[in-house]
Amino acid sequence: MGREHFLPADKVHFVWNNALPPALEVEPGDVVVYDLRDVTDGQISPQSRAEALTQLDWSRIYPLGGPVFVKGAKPGDVLEVQVLDIHHKGWGWTGVIPGFGLLEDEFSRPYLRVWDLSPGDHTFLREDIRVPLDPFCGTMGVAPGQPGEFPVMPPGNFGGNMDVRHLTRGSMLLLPVHVEGALFSCGDCHAAQGDGEVCVTGIEAPMYVALRFGLRKGRSIPGPQFLTPGPLTAKYDAKGYYATTGIGPDLMGAARDAVRAMIAHLVHLYGLSPEDAYVLCSVAVDLKISEVVDKPNWIVSAYLPQALFLAGP
Repeated sequence: MGREHFLPADKVHFVWNNALPPALEVEPGDVVVYDLRDVTDGQISPQSRAEALTQLDWSRIYPLGGPVFVKGAKPGDVLEVQVLDIHHKGWGWTGVIPGFGLLEDEFSRPYLRVWDLSPGDHTFLREDIRVPLDPFCGTMGVAPGQPGEFPVMPPGNFGGNMDVRHLTRGSMLLLPVHVEGALFSCGDCHAAQGDGEVCVTGIEAPMYVALRFGLRKGRSIPGPQFLTPGPLTAKYDAKGYYATTGIGPDLMGAARDAVRAMIAHLVHLYGLSPEDAYVLCSVAVDLKISEVVDKPNWIVSAYLPQALFLAGP
């Protein structure tokens, strides 16, 4: 068994850059426990109002814990990142940020919802709408091979801001190593999120995360790959799903149409405001590509878990 290390919340950086000095050096098999800030670096708090989303200092967005230098990691290797544990600090937030999101033209005003996560494994949008929590790091990656500074937000073949919501406790992420030591970093934790994160935020939250590192020598992969520990949606499956679809020649257009239809469904049947419906789509509705072979039109479906609703509509 390896050693355990602690990386405090002040050991962060805000860009990808393979020239950054390591915050920590570890051996394969070691565990690192991270104290991770929320995606705004504390600019949003439980007391914040929606206007705060228009006043963000974007140079402080995406504080990433790291980088961690894994001894023996060389370009061409594969870094194993096993998620041992992850838990929130009792609160989180979801926001509609002007200029961002799948429906940015339709939702152009700021909207902020602060969530009480103190029940532990769930939170409430409304007293009859319960959202299960399944925390994960929205951003995990190694340093890119190219020199220079790169923004955190878009992902790449090095990983990064992937927002893969199934990288929860018990999963393993595999990343291609591009530079010596891999220089792994993580952050942007979410307490819950649907596939798509359509309003550009999940339930953003500061968290503690424990990761174990390993190496696979003698093989390479073209980009991130991962293993999950079991069923993907066990917390949602009990009551089935209601799905809307978007159909057309463009997958982005079809995704937008599926989400628009889901928002209309939530507003009509459950009496939600359009903003709360959009937020619920972002934190609990899964977008799926249903088909891409019946040209010229493709189908994107949006799946709403019926288990969210404690009472009938």
